Amino acid sequence: MMLKKLLLTPLLVIGAAISASNTVAQGVYAQDEIREHLQEHHGGGTLTFIEAERLEFRSNDGDPLFLWDAQGWYGGDKNKLWLKTESEYDFVADAFEEAEIQALWSRAISRYFDFQAGLRHDFAPGDDRTFGVIGLQGLTPYLFEIDAAAFISDDGDISARIEAEYEFLITQILILQPRTELNFAVQDVPSAGVGSGLSTAEVGARLRYEIRREFAPYIGVSWERAIGATADMKRSAGDDAGAVSFVAGLRLWF
Repeated sequence: MMLKKLLLTPLLVIGAAISASNTVAQGVYAQDEIREHLQEHHGGGTLTFIEAERLEFRSNDGDPLFLWDAQGWYGGDKNKLWLKTESEYDFVADAFEEAEIQALWSRAISRYFDFQAGLRHDFAPGDDRTFGVIGLQGLTPYLFEIDAAAFISDDGDISARIEAEYEFLITQILILQPRTELNFAVQDVPSAGVGSGLSTAEVGARLRYEIRREFAPYIGVSWERAIGATADMKRSAGDDAGAVSFVAGLRLWF
């Protein structure tokens, strides 16, 4: 009897292991089926999002401007069509100081970051220019929002831009948002008033009050300055190289 138990014990252990392995495999297979079902019936849909990040009046050291910075997308979890536009309108000169629009294909490459590629067209300053665009947009650890892109114009001029934002929740509806934007150029582009290297830098902060999440007026301050050769070009044209602005505006999304 003892010998029979000794012989049967390993067989029972092996059988139990095989059974457990089959159960795990079935469970993994069932999870895959459930995931595919959810993606088919509750995911992969197309959505639309539109956001006016900044619609603001800027004092600009006595030369007031109106700025808009808006973006939106249409698509699913992985692939989207993005549209981005940014412009500054000079009330005194009654003209646009800057105006651009971008159309980008966006592909999710991680949980928090998208790769983007497409076209950008500038309407001002100077002659119209078109650029190819590649970039990354997303959320870093510690919740910094990053939008970085490189541009190559139809004349072969290469430039880059990086924008970074962060949100401090003073309360659930009162939020302080520091923001910085840096622009770089590889070559001098006199027709656009851009010098090589770090061309412009902007640092600011906005305090917004969210009447609703989708509707938030704000006030703030912004410091902007041309650097290096870009600053020299501005001075030669009779413009100031930098300015401090008190800003007031709206942030909207839907």
